[in-house]
Amino acid sequence: MAVMTQTTQTSLHAASREALAAAESRLAEVLGEAGTDPAALGGDLFAVVELLTGEIGLRRALGDGSSDPGARRRLATSLLTGKISAPALSVLETAVGQRWSSPRELVDGLESLGRSALLTSAEKAGNLDTVEDELFRIARIVVGKPELEQALSDQAAPAEAKRKLVRDLFGAKVQAVTLTLVEQVVARRSGRGVGFGLDQLVKLAAERRARSVAYIVSASALSGEQREQLAEKLQGIYGRPIALHVEVDPRLGGGLVVRVGDEVIDGSAAGRIAALRRQLA
Repeated sequence: MAVMTQTTQTSLHAASREALAAAESRLAEVLGEAGTDPAALGGDLFAVVELLTGEIGLRRALGDGSSDPGARRRLATSLLTGKISAPALSVLETAVGQRWSSPRELVDGLESLGRSALLTSAEKAGNLDTVEDELFRIARIVVGKPELEQALSDQAAPAEAKRKLVRDLFGAKVQAVTLTLVEQVVARRSGRGVGFGLDQLVKLAAERRARSVAYIVSASALSGEQREQLAEKLQGIYGRPIALHVEVDPRLGGGLVVRVGDEVIDGSAAGRIAALRRQLA
């Protein structure tokens, strides 16, 4: 069921990692209960993230690790009972009852829980592959249009205006889960570009299937057989299944450029020419 991802682990301090692990465990229990709607639960947790992002005093009160855990839980219950679903409130009570390294990391943890719930929804519906692919394609569109990325990353712009822009551009073309995840990225003022946030979502979706992500740029479209062969070769190199996301760029002149994490394998004609030029220089 829901597990803390490596991406989330490395972004939190030790106390917060333990807190998130406890909250993830409660999330897994709630998601396993009959009648729980993972998508609705995720949406509720995102609503709490938005509330705490805007209400500094409340964020500090719920994320103060030195205060009484019971008092924090009671505060969350008194404020949000009837405003979010019972499953979401149960997960929130567990989360705020933990000791987080900072109030900001509590909000980061709640965002991670919301994402896990939504990806669980896609997984149960059998369309996690589709959501992952849609996230990748949206990320590439945003990164490929600097003006769009700037508009969506503008921390001074109203969150609802950015959400509306996302809905206008992609709402009729993608799954509801995909749209909710993208809206959350553009609404959250994380200090990092939207393109980065979207790529993190792609990695999270891939991790749900215990795979890594390889970003492929090819001079021409790859056939199904070529994709399978490439995936097998990369699995042999890295010792684990690899999810392929392929872009076509004729400027490469031929071949492929493969990026897995920080590693780049440049087998393109343009890359070989550039390497030859460096050697000659």
